[in-house]
Amino acid sequence: MNVVVSTLNAKYIHTCLALRYLKSYCAPEYDVQMAEYTIKDPVMNIVSDLYSRNPDVIGFSCYIWNIEETIPIIEMLKKINPDIKIVLGGPEVSYDVPQWLERLEHVDYIVVGEGEATFKDLLQALEKGEDPESVAGLAYMKDGKPHRSAPRPKLDLKTVPTPFRFEEDLSQLSKRVTYVETSRGCPYSCAFCLSSIEVGVRYFDIEMMKEEIRFLMANGARTIKFVDRTFNIRREYALEMFEFLIQEHLPGTVFQFEITADIMRPEVIDYLNENAPVGLFRFEIGVQSTNDATNELVERRQNFEKLTRTVTTVRDGGKIVQHLDLIAGLPEENYDSFRRTFNDVFAFRIEEVQLGFLKMLRGTGLRLRAEQHDYIYMDQAPYEILGNNVLSFGEIIKIKRVEDVLEKFWNDHRMDTTVSYLIDEVFPSAFDFFQQFGDFWETRGWSRIGHQLEDLFKRLHDFLVHEQVEGLPMIEGLMKYDYFIRQKHKPRKPWWDFTMDKQTQTTYFRYLVSSPEKVSSEFVELGLNEKDLHKHVMIEKLPFDLEAFLENGTIKKNDTLLIMYFDPKSQEATAFTLPDQKIATNEMV
Repeated sequence: MNVVVSTLNAKYIHTCLALRYLKSYCAPEYDVQMAEYTIKDPVMNIVSDLYSRNPDVIGFSCYIWNIEETIPIIEMLKKINPDIKIVLGGPEVSYDVPQWLERLEHVDYIVVGEGEATFKDLLQALEKGEDPESVAGLAYMKDGKPHRSAPRPKLDLKTVPTPFRFEEDLSQLSKRVTYVETSRGCPYSCAFCLSSIEVGVRYFDIEMMKEEIRFLMANGARTIKFVDRTFNIRREYALEMFEFLIQEHLPGTVFQFEITADIMRPEVIDYLNENAPVGLFRFEIGVQSTNDATNELVERRQNFEKLTRTVTTVRDGGKIVQHLDLIAGLPEENYDSFRRTFNDVFAFRIEEVQLGFLKMLRGTGLRLRAEQHDYIYMDQAPYEILGNNVLSFGEIIKIKRVEDVLEKFWNDHRMDTTVSYLIDEVFPSAFDFFQQFGDFWETRGWSRIGHQLEDLFKRLHDFLVHEQVEGLPMIEGLMKYDYFIRQKHKPRKPWWDFTMDKQTQTTYFRYLVSSPEKVSSEFVELGLNEKDLHKHVMIEKLPFDLEAFLENGTIKKNDTLLIMYFDPKSQEATAFTLPDQKIATNEMV
């Protein structure tokens, strides 16, 4: 019997851990083929590839991001070969099962919940021609009506074989995100999350997991993401794994975790700040809302004071990248309340703030009681809300504009110095800056076109001119610095028109060659000649002392020469400054 398990990932770099567990659990009795695609691949291409594998059974792993793209594939396969058995599984089809069976007439079976043992038992039943009623955890149409077999007990995770050692995966480990899990389940009961439905937390054997991570690293894995819903729920377990990863990681490897910040013990943070190499770990922290009443309505326990302690201590340690999640549209969180939530979280000034919108997932408590808050939402996945009793569709659209510019102008870190200054000194708050800029962005129609890096700087400048902000020359100087400092090479055409003609520039270069000590000892050590300066240096006049501003935020209105050196070896930019009054006029002639 030929068996294929398949899914559509959001992007090529992602991998589906579920397929690999199914393949490993079904072995050696069944040599299951894995077939991964993306949601942007043409349906005909996917169907052609699956058909060429001559399958008797195809299992699809279904999620909110791929279910609607998967359905046409199923329908086409059944038209081509009605004898292929189509099996669905995954979180998207494990709830509201009767509706799925009635809607998807070409689906033969749905695996409900944890799928490894159920899928294998189903294959054995199909091969032997046995009644599928004997397979626990299965749903299918029987006598024209949706039918479910007996529920299946949870797996003992210590008996599940490794999903990480397939030959076909090894060559791609360095190019894709490798997902691992050391536990299943979540101890919390957040009403908007599917993880809250599974009671209790079960763990894989920690020594086995260490061995698998060693194997993955040895075979080239560079980005390893733990999908545990709350990685740090058991302090001793988390600390032991952190210690292992610090001691045995290979250079260039990054590990990502979802943690609950308000239960993170201070001694664990201190250990990480003292021992973790810079950039080894990345924490994803779900804040969602700082409104206590809202959190209570969704049965979410959160101590924001302790969360603040964790986030700021980790941030100040400078070792770990943090990614904080927000959800717009939670119960009784109106526009003004969400503005406060956003500003509370952005005040941390961590690396990434992810602004998402509530999705009414099948099976969640919030979807079951949606009428209590007058929720309206999309009928099909991803079931995103369109409004509720305190948040209108118009307000959701406004917040989406915040999300758009937040991604481009903060999370991508193209101009941190400028944006921080605008938020601190020019606009009432972070939310107000992103909202006003987002509204302006929309009126210009920029959300419907692509953007080069230079375009983003120009668009911000257009917005600031439109708003008639005070101190624009100072802000322009910060934008120029931000543009330069993130370049790997000397840019050919910056986003602004240079104020300095070539002759003046050459005069400055000659001065810098003859008097490098006037800049700094570090600049002297570069040993640059005039040819090097023309090739690897750009200069520009600023109306303020950039060095003083970068050190302590002080604004001193002194004309300053900004000297940007682009190192051809390290491909990094370094900024030097020279106050105009230090330049001897007679030496410039």
